[in-house]
Amino acid sequence: MNDHAGVWIDHHKAIIVGLTPDGEVTLVIPSKVEKHLERGGDSPMEGAYESRQVPADDSRQRALTGGLNIYYDAVIASLRDYGSLLILGPGEAKKELHSRLTKSKLGARVAAIEAADKMTDRQLVAKVRTYFGGAAPRKQPPS
Repeated sequence: MNDHAGVWIDHHKAIIVGLTPDGEVTLVIPSKVEKHLERGGDSPMEGAYESRQVPADDSRQRALTGGLNIYYDAVIASLRDYGSLLILGPGEAKKELHSRLTKSKLGARVAAIEAADKMTDRQLVAKVRTYFGGAAPRKQPPS
């Protein structure tokens, strides 16, 4: 459990980079959460447009929360084998993940939480390696 991992997360996907003595492992976990439907303000349409086209707020919120619960559970399951975690992301998802890790008794493994905009896979791997002080594994020349 000495392995380290970094996770870049938002509400659309999580990218996990695991550092092991053998190299790195990258895993992408997509979220199946749909964005909130927008309620139309003053619509030029006739009739009860809003009640027919957009579900009530509480049912939309329940659907969003249920989808996020499944998503966060999948991310946490992928992080269980790592001893130290770096959490990165642009919005609230990184704080929500930390909260859920704490409830799962894995919060002590979080080394840091940092704000980060979109990153390429290579940038994320470099960030995680730099944070945990690991150099990229060198390939052995063919004998």
